[in-house]
Amino acid sequence: MPWPRATEQPHILGERRPLLARGARGPRRWRRAAATTAVLLVAMLERAAFFGVAANLVLYLNSWNFNWAGEQASLAALVFLGASYLLAPVGGWLADVYLGRHRVVTISLLLYLAASCLLLATSIPDGRSSFCGEMPEWPLGPSCPSSDCQHALPSPYCAPTLYATLLLLALAASSVRSSLTSFGGDQVMDLGRDATRRFFNWLYWSINLGAVFSLLVGSFILQNISFLVGYSIPVGCVGLAFFIFLFASPVFISKPPTGSQVSSMLKLALQNCCPWLWHRHAARDAQGAHLLPDHRYPQPGPSHEEDIANFQVLMKILPVMVTLVPYWMVYFQMQSTYVLQGLHLHIPNIFPAHPANSSPALSSSSRGYTFPEAWLLLANVVVVLILVPLKDHLIDPFLLRRGLLPSALQKMALGMFFGFTSVIVAGVLEMERLQYISHNETVSQVIGKDLYYAAPLSIWWQIPQYLLIGISEIFASIPGLEFAYSEAPRSMQGAIMGIFFCLSGVGSLLGSSLVALLSLPGGWMYCPEDFGNINNCQMDRYFFLLAGIQAVTATLFIWIARRYERARQGLSVQNCSSRDRG
Repeated sequence: MPWPRATEQPHILGERRPLLARGARGPRRWRRAAATTAVLLVAMLERAAFFGVAANLVLYLNSWNFNWAGEQASLAALVFLGASYLLAPVGGWLADVYLGRHRVVTISLLLYLAASCLLLATSIPDGRSSFCGEMPEWPLGPSCPSSDCQHALPSPYCAPTLYATLLLLALAASSVRSSLTSFGGDQVMDLGRDATRRFFNWLYWSINLGAVFSLLVGSFILQNISFLVGYSIPVGCVGLAFFIFLFASPVFISKPPTGSQVSSMLKLALQNCCPWLWHRHAARDAQGAHLLPDHRYPQPGPSHEEDIANFQVLMKILPVMVTLVPYWMVYFQMQSTYVLQGLHLHIPNIFPAHPANSSPALSSSSRGYTFPEAWLLLANVVVVLILVPLKDHLIDPFLLRRGLLPSALQKMALGMFFGFTSVIVAGVLEMERLQYISHNETVSQVIGKDLYYAAPLSIWWQIPQYLLIGISEIFASIPGLEFAYSEAPRSMQGAIMGIFFCLSGVGSLLGSSLVALLSLPGGWMYCPEDFGNINNCQMDRYFFLLAGIQAVTATLFIWIARRYERARQGLSVQNCSSRDRG
């Protein structure tokens, strides 16, 4: 179905009429602006809460509150990030079939608020005692003095409660993300495809604006002041988002649930993959229909021909999105292993205070507040905040006028290249860091209440890898959203957006599985004798392995993308020729 022009709207009987009548233009424009503004504000606050948890999770679990080992904390962060994307189809399915997008967002924000309060409770001793029991002592210390000594890796304290809390947070965040994204698209859909594209640009900009607030304020408080105060910020953000969403409900365009095509797609997949099984299933259905001829009634919805056409589109889109999975494996290192690496680099002091209380042993951190390691994520976020408006207002119109604007698939391939470069830079930095460690050149530094043995390399050396991953996000993630939304049939946009977010989570979970595999005895990430430090690990090899996986799949992605664009161009030429004959 072609997209309506910005000045037209399909009437219920099929004819076209002006979108905004002269008398109603002002109020309707105000309602549209209020609705989209409310969606952007809710998205910004939700992402502020999400980044407040995700960006500091490794530090929180690695702290004196829990004393998780470095690889255990990184694994939990990757599982949380992966689940927050992997569960996205759940909220989308509930919205499509039963509740509608407005109700799903409302219920998900309530669940978000409850899970955030539970995480906040674990930051105080009484809360940990109530939910987790007594905490064993696992003090941080230096590496083993000899190569033959071994320490058993301690079982992570409070793991069931924390993983349950993180999974509830992931379910709520994924449901809000998938439903709110489509819900925001509903507010501008009848204004045309260009309005939808610009909405996604500014949605992404708002998300990163929320991340700036969370990283600047929340990360500083969490690292230098208190986990209790720091994790109160996500609770406040979610509560405010819930209030704004309810307050703006009268101006929203809310569509009722229309059903899901999941069952139709599964039947067609079964018919194509296992025809013998499909024939047996069809025979049983035909026999039931013969015995009970009057028990079925025609149901409104897509015809069988439309189901087949949608299935064919899905089979063309899926290979493109699947080959993007290794990029997500690289992308989510920014909030897990990049953070772990930064904790073992020299972190400078900011806002010096109480110089008289400094001691030689802890001189690098006791003279004031330390620079929050999570602030390096700002390099990624600032790149997005600067480049999205620049790209939307200057670069894209300039390239479009000269016929040089790359397609969404070409942008995604370029994004993969920048992601590959980022993880290579991280691997080279880790090699250099381990060189200092091998020569016993370390700096003792306290972050929060925890002692780390860091290399005398400044944490500023991590900025290039964060900048590169931010540039990759501009070219891979935003065009990926645009591709998933614009290439999908109108009746499957919600489902394919859910699949896009789900595959992002698959990438994070594959990264966590790789960390878990390499944390087994003999693996590159196996270093239990470090008790929370990673100085006996070989994380540089892990980064280079990710780079190799990304390089191979990027080559495969380019081949698949070329085939997809050739097929689309051929279909366009065929449609034009059929119109000429008509």
